[in-house]
Order: sequence, then C-alpha cells, then structure tokens
Amino acid sequence: MAEPGVHYASYLQLDKLLDLQARESEKAGRPAHDEMLFIVIHQAYELWFKQILFELDAVQGVFAADRVDDRAIARASRALHRIHEILKLGVHQLDVLETMTPLDFLDFRDLLRPASGFQSAQFRLIEIRLGLRAADRLAYEGRSFEARLESPGRERVEAAGGQPSLFDQLDAWLARTPFIELGGYRFREAYRQAVVAMLEGDIGHLTAHPTLDETAREAEVAALRKALSRFDALFDETRHAEEAAQGAWRMSWRALQAALFINLYRDEPALQVPFGLLSLLMDLDETMTLWRYRHALMVQRMIGLKTGTGGSSGHDYLARTAERHRVFGDLFTLSTYLIPRSALPPLPQEITRRTGLSYDGEAGA
Repeated sequence: MAEPGVHYASYLQLDKLLDLQARESEKAGRPAHDEMLFIVIHQAYELWFKQILFELDAVQGVFAADRVDDRAIARASRALHRIHEILKLGVHQLDVLETMTPLDFLDFRDLLRPASGFQSAQFRLIEIRLGLRAADRLAYEGRSFEARLESPGRERVEAAGGQPSLFDQLDAWLARTPFIELGGYRFREAYRQAVVAMLEGDIGHLTAHPTLDETAREAEVAALRKALSRFDALFDETRHAEEAAQGAWRMSWRALQAALFINLYRDEPALQVPFGLLSLLMDLDETMTLWRYRHALMVQRMIGLKTGTGGSSGHDYLARTAERHRVFGDLFTLSTYLIPRSALPPLPQEITRRTGLSYDGEAGA
C-alpha cells in the first residue's frame, strides 16, 4: 500500500503552534487587541533565534577543526549570509511592531511584569557564541544576567560561556594564515615600508603646502605622525600586547596582520572567500548594532523615560548596549590602515602562485 504522505498542517504542527498565543489581557478580563501582535512578533523572534543557533552550529563546526578544510569555508560563509538575512528581517519586524501605538501598549503592559526580552536565553546564546565576553557586557543593575534566566535556558547559557566562541575560532584560524610569512617574505615589513612611505610623503606635501597657515599645518602633521605611531604598534608585538591590555585590540597580533593582509590582497583568488567571510562578520556586527539601536528607539517611543518591564532603565540601557556589545570591532578598525591598490607592494611570485588559480599541466602533477 502507498504511504499516507505528509500533510501541511500536521508537518508544521499547526494545531500546537497556533494555540500558543495566550493573551494575559484576555485572562484578566480586559482583552487588548494589540497584545496578539506583541506575542506573535516575539514568538517569531524566538523561532528565528533558533534558526540562527542552528546555523551557528554549522559555522562553528567548520572552524572547530585544527586544520580547517578550505572547501568548508564557503559552506560556513553561506550559513553566515543566512544569519545576516535573518537579522535584517529581525530589524524589519520592528516596523510591524511599531504599528502598535504607545497607548495600545499601555492596554496590557502592566500585565507583563517582570517579563522582558532581556530574559531571552536564545538571544544571550547568540551573543555569547558570536564572541561577546562577560567582561564586555554592560552591567545590568549589578547582577549577572544569567540570574534572571529560567532553567534550562540558564544552564545552556552558562555552558556556552565555557566553550570557544566564533570570535575565538576565527582568531585561531587567521593566526594560521600561511601567506604572510612564506619563502622569506615578511608581509608586515613590506607593507609597513609602503605605508610609512605614503604617510611621510603626505607629511612632506603638508610641510611644503604654500596656502596652509602654520597652525593648520602643524595640526595636520601632528595627526599624521600620530597615525604613523599607531600603525607602528600594529606591527610591533610588544606594543600590540600593551594596547591589547588597555582594550585597544582584542584580536591576536598574528590574526590582525592576517586580516589586514586578506583585506589588502582580496583580489587574489585564494583570498576572495576569506575576504567574503570577514565581510560577513562585519555585516553581522553592524546589523546586530542596528537591531539594538532600533530596539532602543522603539522602547523610547513606546514608554518614554519609564523603566522596562524587566526593571532595566529602558531606552538608556538598550542604547548603550548598541555600542558596547560589539564583537568584531577590530575588523572595522583595520580600515584605518588600508592604502590604495596602486600603493600596495607587489607580492612575491611564489605567493602569487600559491594564492592564484592555475590550470596548466604542473598544477595537476
């Protein structure tokens, strides 16, 4: 006999899914129309968070290996791209939520205490697994945020804090990049010479500029010399360690140089996929920041200066997390040290061969 097959409603378990929107206002005998929207939006967020964590499983599985399979990086990039699209959708869901007015929200807000989005264990897992460290997290009324989570979510979050994050895995992978030191070639020395020559040239042009007044000239020259000093620190391991201790850098010395190398020589075939990966991580960081900031604005729009239902300072706390809870900020900072392609030192032939694509008889030998 033929198999009965799968039906839409039973496959998606719609009888359960569509019965999960229980309005507290209805239980209290004063039904609030917009509470249904509030519940659906937040349940949808949690479903998307589940998908993001599922994709992170795949990405971190790729970078967990001591030797990452180059073919798997493209697969990880596709998963990161999917995560980014989900985060963008999360930002747009706020547009739908904002069709609810502040007065509509007041119809049921008092029934939500002490519930808060701050208690989303899945969102905390996403932050931790991407690489947000406990020390970087904005303090929340002097208490550990885990204390506000319910079991088993609290246990999952605590366990995640003891595992390597995607940031940790990325740093280790970048630090193993072979091209920056190959066959006697030292990327940091060759590139440093090019940047120093460019900055010194700019200083020379400013010094000889006929129309600049002395105050402006001194200020611009001083700024260039400061940039030159900071650039030197990027290529000095001891100075990097000092700046990292002060919070200026989070990535390791070798990983930073590898990320810079990949950004500068992104056109080399072997570096195009790694460059795409780094760009995706910046996209994630940027969109997470946008989501937090949009969320803060929405909260201000809905409750003004009131505290959140979970007891936080509302808009003020959320707005500060937008900048404080960044993970891949070092990748953004590296743009400070980029120079035009025309000024890049040419790569040695051996590295060009290793980073290129070859289809001649020697390649298949």
